[in-house]
Amino acid sequence: MGSMPRRPKDLTPTELRFVPQKPVRWLSPRTLLDTSMRFGLARVFGGYVDKREIIGNRAQPVYDHSGAEELWIDYVADIGDGFNATYSIAYLMAQDELEVPDGDGGAVRLPRGSVLVMGGDEVYPAGDWLEYEQRMKGPYEAANPGNPVALYAIPGNHDWFDGLTAFARQFTEGRTIGGYRTFQKRSYFALNLPHRWWLFALDAQFDTHLDQNQIEYFQRAAQQMRPGDQVILCVAQPTWLWTEDDPRSFDRIDHFIRDVIATRGGRVPLILTGDRHHYAHYSEVDGVRHLIGAGGGGAYLSPTHTLPESITAPKRSVPEPDAPEREYRLTQTYPSKAKSLSYAFGIFARLPWLNKGFVALMAVIGLISTVSIMEGTGTFVAVTAVLLGAGVAFAHPGQGRRVTRHYVLGGIHGLAQVALAWAGSLLIRQADDVSWLTYLLYLPIIGLAGTWLVGLYLVVANRLGVNANELFAGMSVIDQKCFLRIRVDRDGATVYAIGLDRAGRNWAADPEGSETDSWIKPVEPLKPRLIEPGFPAAHPGPSSAELPRQNPVRRLMTQASTWLAGR
Repeated sequence: MGSMPRRPKDLTPTELRFVPQKPVRWLSPRTLLDTSMRFGLARVFGGYVDKREIIGNRAQPVYDHSGAEELWIDYVADIGDGFNATYSIAYLMAQDELEVPDGDGGAVRLPRGSVLVMGGDEVYPAGDWLEYEQRMKGPYEAANPGNPVALYAIPGNHDWFDGLTAFARQFTEGRTIGGYRTFQKRSYFALNLPHRWWLFALDAQFDTHLDQNQIEYFQRAAQQMRPGDQVILCVAQPTWLWTEDDPRSFDRIDHFIRDVIATRGGRVPLILTGDRHHYAHYSEVDGVRHLIGAGGGGAYLSPTHTLPESITAPKRSVPEPDAPEREYRLTQTYPSKAKSLSYAFGIFARLPWLNKGFVALMAVIGLISTVSIMEGTGTFVAVTAVLLGAGVAFAHPGQGRRVTRHYVLGGIHGLAQVALAWAGSLLIRQADDVSWLTYLLYLPIIGLAGTWLVGLYLVVANRLGVNANELFAGMSVIDQKCFLRIRVDRDGATVYAIGLDRAGRNWAADPEGSETDSWIKPVEPLKPRLIEPGFPAAHPGPSSAELPRQNPVRRLMTQASTWLAGR
C-alpha cells in the first residue's frame, strides 16, 4: 500500500489535505437548479450512453472472502454529506472494536469489519471528483489511515448524476483510501463468504434495469453456488416501499432473485439498501426474509413516521398476475416514529435559518406575485395560474407515479401562496406613500412568510405521503446516524444495527497517534448503541396468526399520543 502519509498536526485544510464540508443545503436555489439539471441530463443521456456497458467488458471475478472461519462485514450507505455526520460514522467503523450497549444493561463487543460495503450515494449532492475528495475520500482516509480493509461499493442515484464517471474512477481502478483497498472493476460485484454465504450487490442505474453484462456476471457467479446457499442482496433503493403506488417497483429485484439465484437453489434471507437516510427493518410474515434500509452514513435524516406498518413485495399487477406475493411487517425503526415526528415541526426554524437562499427566492416570487396582483384582474389570473402550476409541480411523488393527492395538495399549496400574495397587496395598499422603500421593507416579510407557508405545506404533505423527502432535506438533521455490522460464521449471518443518537461536533487532531490510528478524534466520546438486538439473518419473522388487524385511525392516534408523551 506504500508509505503512510504524514499525520496532520491540526485541522487546517493544508494539514488534512481536504476541506471539511458543511451539510448540503438542499433547498438553496443553486443546489435545486444544479441537481435538477444533473438529474435530468443523467436520466436522458444515461439511456443512450450507459457506463455499465462500457466498464462491463472488464474482467471481474467473484471476490473470495470464504477462507476465514468468521468474517465481519460493515455496511454503510448515503455517506458523503457534511463532515460531522460522515466522519462520525467513518470513525466508529474504523475503530478496532466497538463496545455498544445492548439495551438490557449489558454491552456487546463488535470487531471492525475486514470488508466494508458501501451501499450507494457515496457523495452528495452529485457525483463529482472534487465532491468525492472532500466529502467521502478525505474523511474516510482520516478515519482509517492504515488498517487494511477491503472496500466495495455500488452507486446510488447521486453517484449517477455525472454518468458514473467519478464513481468509476474512485472505486473501479484499484485505488486506496487510507487503509481501504478497492478491488472491483465494475459498478457491481459478488463476494463469496464463509459457510456457503454470498453477497451480491446490484447496480440498477436510477432503478431502471440491469444491463446484460451485469446479468451474465451474476449468472456466472451463481453457477458456483450449491442448493441451499444463502445470499445477502444489496440494492441501491428500497423499492419494496413503493409497491402500493407502483405494484411493479419490486419486480426487478424479484425477477433477479427468481431467475438468477433461486434457479441455482439459492435463498435470499436478507436484502440491504440505503437511499432513505434512516434505519427501517421489515420482517417477512410467515417467512424468513428481512428487508433492511440502513442509509444513515452521513446524509440528512429521513423520516420514519411515514413508513407503512405493512408492505407487500412483490405485488401482483397486470403484467405480473402470478407474482409470488410476500407480506412484511415493520419491526424496528431508527429514529423511532415519535422521534421522527417531533423533528418534523423543526422545519419552521431550520428551513429559513439553513436555507437563506430559499428565503430570498420566496421573497422575489412573493414580491412579483404581489405587484402583479395589484396591477389588475388580468395579471391576478396569470399569477394564480403560475403559482397553481408551480404548486402542483412541486408536489412530486419522489418515487412511483402521481396520484390524486399530489394534484390536490399541490393545488392547495399554490392557492395558499396566491392568498398570501393577495394579503400582501392589501397590506401595501394601506401605506400612505408607496415607494421603492415600501417594497424593500416588504421583501423580507413576504420571503419569510412564504418560506413558513412552504414549511406548513411540507408538514401536512409529509403526513399524507407527498414530498416526504423535501421536509427533512430542508432541515439537514445530522443526528440519528447508523450502519450495520454483520458477522458470518458457522451459525449463519448475524446482523447488528448500530445507531448514533448524536453526531460529533468538536474534533481534535491526533498527531502523536500510531500510523493506523484515526487522524482526527472526537473531543467528546461518541456513544454508539444497538438499535435492536443482533438477529440471525435467516430467523423467522412474525406469524400472521399473532398479528393484530391494522387500523389506520388507531395507529395514528397511538403514534400521536406517543409523541405527546415524549414532549
